[in-house]
Amino acid sequence: MKSQFRRLILTATAATALFAGVAHAQVDASKSKVTATSKQMNVPTEGTFKKFTAQLDFDPAKPAAGSAQLTIDTASYDLGDESYNQQVRGKDWFDSAQFPNATFVSSAIAPAGANQFKVSGKLTIKGKSENVTVPVTVTQQGATQTFDGTLPIKRSQFDIGSGEWKDTSVVADEVLIKFHVVEAKK
Repeated sequence: MKSQFRRLILTATAATALFAGVAHAQVDASKSKVTATSKQMNVPTEGTFKKFTAQLDFDPAKPAAGSAQLTIDTASYDLGDESYNQQVRGKDWFDSAQFPNATFVSSAIAPAGANQFKVSGKLTIKGKSENVTVPVTVTQQGATQTFDGTLPIKRSQFDIGSGEWKDTSVVADEVLIKFHVVEAKK
């Protein structure tokens, strides 16, 4: 009986410690933004993901203890025209019906200079996962931390743009994912 009670207390303590960072900060979605920019016939085209969530646990004094997880609703990608948005949600691009989310889950955070960090982790889009390292700038103003970064990816690694869109001479293979995430500590 004592053994079960101890396990219960240890489990409760571990769960409290795990979620403690989440309870003390909240992402301000109204001030945060995630975009993806590609080039079609060498003309930059930027779209914005209207729906995403982020769970961040980060102390600049202890970066290695931090973590980040970002989940993006692929159907929320907005190019400014509903017919283009519908096409991007389709099988040739994000296939949002089968793969509704793209995710990034950190595995390590390391300092890289003043307010600069390298965040390594797994990026999963359309069921394909790649290990990536994202350079992130963290700024703090009062109780607010802001995380900014740009991650270049190859869309072909994630099967984004298949069929007639596989040709990288029309739509470039490189896509720049940019994020500006604002977190307010409570």
